[in-house]
Amino acid sequence: MLTTGVAAISMMAMSFAAHAQDLTKVTLAIPSPSGLGYFALYNAIGEGYMAEEGIEVEVQSVNGSAQVLQVLAAGQAEFGHPGPGPLLNAREGGEDIVYIYNYFSSSQFSLVAEADSGFTSPADLKGKVVGVGTADGAEVAFVRSIFDAAGMKEDEDYSFITIGEGGMAVAGFMQDAIDAYASDTVGMATLRLRGIDLVNLTPSEFKGYFGNGYAVTREYLDENRDLIEGFGRALVRGAKFGAAPGNLEATLDHAEIGNPQLLEDRDFARALLETYIIRTAPAYPEQGYGYQHPDAWQNWHDTLVSSGDLAAPMEDLTKAYTNEFIETWNAE
Repeated sequence: MLTTGVAAISMMAMSFAAHAQDLTKVTLAIPSPSGLGYFALYNAIGEGYMAEEGIEVEVQSVNGSAQVLQVLAAGQAEFGHPGPGPLLNAREGGEDIVYIYNYFSSSQFSLVAEADSGFTSPADLKGKVVGVGTADGAEVAFVRSIFDAAGMKEDEDYSFITIGEGGMAVAGFMQDAIDAYASDTVGMATLRLRGIDLVNLTPSEFKGYFGNGYAVTREYLDENRDLIEGFGRALVRGAKFGAAPGNLEATLDHAEIGNPQLLEDRDFARALLETYIIRTAPAYPEQGYGYQHPDAWQNWHDTLVSSGDLAAPMEDLTKAYTNEFIETWNAE
């Protein structure tokens, strides 16, 4: 019996090793090292969903959406996680990169100021300085669009200054170097954790603008449809796992794969994760996770054209995104 048991264990180990060798390795470029923000991905890795699809994901953190798109265009990553504004800019520049999965289905960015500043709207920031994390990140296009809607132009009515994220943003407010900040979810949580009480100046019509999502080059899409089906199916399973209340602690554990430091303060991490779960829930539940509404893309496009972030309207906006995998990804 013992010999048989040892042999069985040995065979299982050999099978696992063979399975590991069969996994297709892909690189995913992300614009920041947040484990919590990518909870669906790390659940998919930690729960073994990616491995079940025959995929091994190596995550590469770069500095902002523009670099994500550069890495994709150079063939240094198979998947990327850029914002919609930078992706449209890249397409205007000739890069055929396609959004395949709308991950942050509601806006992950906000225009914020200190609560005691007296500011109540973007118009109050005339002549003021707005801090941003990166010079060409998705949050810059988002906030520029807010000012454009208010009839305000960069370098005439307001100015941007790149100060970084986290503690750098806190210092920016404390040293009066900035009057407002273009913040993502982590940034707002960090500022509040450090004692900066905030007021959100984002107009209601901008809160529905979707944020970063998964993208690939057209060439990769055409040549790897089966792999993309598996990748997205694992992501959806990871998102659903995280959305189940009983899996909150396990999701936090999996998020440590991406950024252990964010999990050192478990209470802060738990509150932040709950916000991410809300912002990644399907905007159109009947369509499922990852769905991209044409009207939402049109709103982004028109806003970027109006603000000058796009030089001219695109001939065919539908080439920037695809919903062809949504039904397969969300099938029970």
